[in-house]
This record gives sequence, C-alpha cells and structure tokens, in this order.
Amino acid sequence: MHTNHTFKALLAAGVLAFGAAACGGDDEGSGGGGSASSGGSAEAGKVAVLLPDSKSSVRWETVDRPFLQKAFEDAGVEAEIVNAEGDKSTQQQQAEQAITNGAKVILMTNLDSGSGAAIAANAKAQGVKVIDYDRLTLNTDATDYYVSFDNEAVGRLQGQGLVDCLGDKQGAQVAVLNGSPTDNNATLFKNGYDSVINQKFESGEWKEIDDQSVPDWDNQRALTIFEQMLQKNNNKVDGVLAANDGLANAAISALKQRKLPQVPVTGQDATAEGITNIINGDQCMTVYKAIEKEAKAAADLAIALAKGQEPQVETKPVNNETKDVPSVLLEPVPVTRDNIKEYMGNPDFPKREDICKGDAEAACAELGL
Repeated sequence: MHTNHTFKALLAAGVLAFGAAACGGDDEGSGGGGSASSGGSAEAGKVAVLLPDSKSSVRWETVDRPFLQKAFEDAGVEAEIVNAEGDKSTQQQQAEQAITNGAKVILMTNLDSGSGAAIAANAKAQGVKVIDYDRLTLNTDATDYYVSFDNEAVGRLQGQGLVDCLGDKQGAQVAVLNGSPTDNNATLFKNGYDSVINQKFESGEWKEIDDQSVPDWDNQRALTIFEQMLQKNNNKVDGVLAANDGLANAAISALKQRKLPQVPVTGQDATAEGITNIINGDQCMTVYKAIEKEAKAAADLAIALAKGQEPQVETKPVNNETKDVPSVLLEPVPVTRDNIKEYMGNPDFPKREDICKGDAEAACAELGL
C-alpha cells in the first residue's frame, strides 16, 4: 500500500523481550479468518506482529496497529506489535526475539522478500507459523497464510481512475510513479494499472513521459524523481499515475512549487492527506482498502493458529514462486469526490475533522461532508 509519525519509541520496544505485552487488534473478536474450530480449550500461544515502517504510509501505525491490537486483546491472546521503521536487520532481530520469548505465530509485513523469506525460514525451523500480512513474501515454502487485498485489482482501479479523470483528452502526457521495486505489492499494482494505461500509450492517445519506481516508497525521493521528470519534459504533464497517496502528494507538491496547473493524479490507501487532496481537486482518486477487514481476517487466522486450531476460512491459492499459499484476498474500492460521503463514518476511513480543515473546509461544505 502509504508519511509522518515515526514512533521511535515503538522501535525500541520492538527489540525488547517479546513476552511482556499483551496487545491486540481488531474491532470485533473474529470473522473471515475463523477462530471457530475444534480444540479451543488449550492455552493460546503468543503472537508477534511485525510492521514495516511508519514513513511510507501512516496506515501501519494509525490504522493497522489499533485494529490488530484490539482483536488480540478481545480474544485474550498475548501479542506484541512492533515496527521495524524500514530497517531489515531490525525486523529480523524483532522476529528472532519474539521466537526466543515464545511466539507461536508471526504475522509479518515484510520489508522485502529476501529478508522476509529469511524470517519465515527461521520461524518454520522452530515450529512457528507465519502469516504474510498485506505483502506476499516471494520464494519461500515457509509461509502458512497470506492476507491482503487483490492488489492487481487495486492497480486496475488506479489505471481506470486516470482514464476517467483525463476523459477523451488526446495526446495526454502522463508520468508514472511506481512504488518500491522491492515490494511485491508494487509489482502487482503496476501489473494492474499497466493493463489499463498501456493501451492508451500503445494507441497513441497518451504519451508516457517517464515511468520510474520510488525506492522504499520514500515520499521525499518521489518528489525529487517527479521534479526531474518535469524538468526533462519542460514542465509539461497532463496526468500522473502515482501508486499511493504519499507519492501522489509528492507530485502535487512539485506541481504547486512550480506553479503549474492542477492535473489528474491517482493515489491509494485513502489517507487523510489523499482524501483532502481529492476534496481540494488536487488528486482525482484514491483506492480505499478496508483495513479493518484486513486486520480482522489476519488476526482471526493468527488467533486460531495460536490456539492450535485449524482456521475455518475460505482461501484461494496465490503462488509465491515456490508454493501456493492459502490466501484471503479482500476487494478494494475507488474513491473520488463523488463518493467520499459513502465511506465517512467507517472506522478505518479518515474522520471529517482530519480531512475538512483549512482550505478544504469550504469544499467539504460544498460536497455536503
């Protein structure tokens, strides 16, 4: 998937002994991942949740963590949620510390597939179950489950969103800002939007002025990359396929700094920043992924496994280039100015006070938000 909130204290907590905290995660105790199974009387094992960072997207700390934390608390399952803050060696240390202190399940959002596979292999060797959360770890036989959204569908929504926003404009000059090359989700998003926008490039209706990936989803690097794109193309751009709201905001910032007109920019994650940009007309769409449901499905799986149960959940196989991983894939939805109101009030959607402030207040009133 998507800004500030670095939470250094959490990083320190992540490398401390795992056994101390009983955290938890979701709005409701179970669902989707099925803790309804036989043999629930045994004491549950511990769960370790490994989050990736708080810089690439605010979602990990502001949305995923509280939902996961509540779910484990409601189920009475001891868990610790830690954040590697973008450091692969830290995440590996967190996993090892968790196993040392008795974790029976690791719920992991990897920083890349190489380090993720190493964590999974170590866990499997010690009889610990592994759930990939949001990002699939490639080339490992050690992953037991995968919970995410249909990420190619996310990309298709972004591609179609840009098509809809640009309308029948001929010769539109379009820049593409992809996510991190080490994130398999970024590859899936790109597969999705390329399947839509490449038809426009091949037909000659649009011209692709550049297509670059942004290492580590770093928004500051995205700003530099996009500024270079503008410089090379004499500040001419008619649309931007940006792979998430953070990259979108970097492009929007560059356009404003150069006093260039608003152009359609896509996004993803339905962050407060992204929704505010849509309300103000700076961004044409985002993709809302109901993280409450994702966290719920993942927590239910982890809870069942921690209790030694066979999860009762409907899965589909997703190949990670080594094995077919039983997977729970949720459906994303597009968000534009026209349908923001539909999702306001959802517990994982930005609140009015976070999106309707400053310059956006008048626009919110106009939209009836």
